Amino acid sequence: MERPLYELCDKDTVFEMNVDIVKAFEFLIDALTTALLLLIPDFKLPFKIYIDASGDGLGAALHQVQIINDKPVQGPICFIPRQIKPTEARYG
Repeated sequence: MERPLYELCDKDTVFEMNVDIVKAFEFLIDALTTALLLLIPDFKLPFKIYIDASGDGLGAALHQVQIINDKPVQGPICFIPRQIKPTEARYG
């Protein structure tokens, strides 16, 4: 979703406002203003890692189940997103 904003960072890109850029910007604003509460890791408990990939990027989320208010709650500890580089896109 944020690909149009990444493309604006390319060296010789001329900025031209379009619908995709506006949608990407609004998506990021919404994600940043409705952020999840991150848990502090408890290194005595096991972790869960979720990974995903697409043609445009890679992502991972580190989660953990902790007891909060006497209830088990699975929550995120960190998120790791990354855009696929042009050379990596040609691997497959």
